[in-house]
Amino acid sequence: MRISPTLRAELIAHALADPGNEVCGVIAVATAAPGAEPGGGEGSADASPLAVRVLRANNRYASPLRFEIEPKELLALSNACEELGELGAIYHSHVRSAPYPSQTDINFAANWPGVEWVIVGLAADAEPEVRSYLIENGQVREVPLEVT
Repeated sequence: MRISPTLRAELIAHALADPGNEVCGVIAVATAAPGAEPGGGEGSADASPLAVRVLRANNRYASPLRFEIEPKELLALSNACEELGELGAIYHSHVRSAPYPSQTDINFAANWPGVEWVIVGLAADAEPEVRSYLIENGQVREVPLEVT
């Protein structure tokens, strides 16, 4: 995914707004060209989706260990993404660790094939780190998050 410095800063700001709990939301991307692969494909740097908006959500659990977006809110966010292009990513934070998908994330991703998982890591004594993954069939693959 390609993301502007401003939108990346919005992800980090959301995570830092509630550093004791996981925060979450979605990222709308410009509609992909026909045949474009999520996360870009071989030799397809220009095929990487372009983030156009970060849409915050409420974590119904207000928990440092997990997140979930209420179904009605998720539907509204998905509809908003479609008005802007399409839903390109679901994002959330990890409050005490590096940004790598947990087993809970991997299990949840089974319901969202082709959607990137952007994670903001807030490990102690470190700058916030933002990474993106595709999780399909239980397999985790990091994909570029190009700040452009």
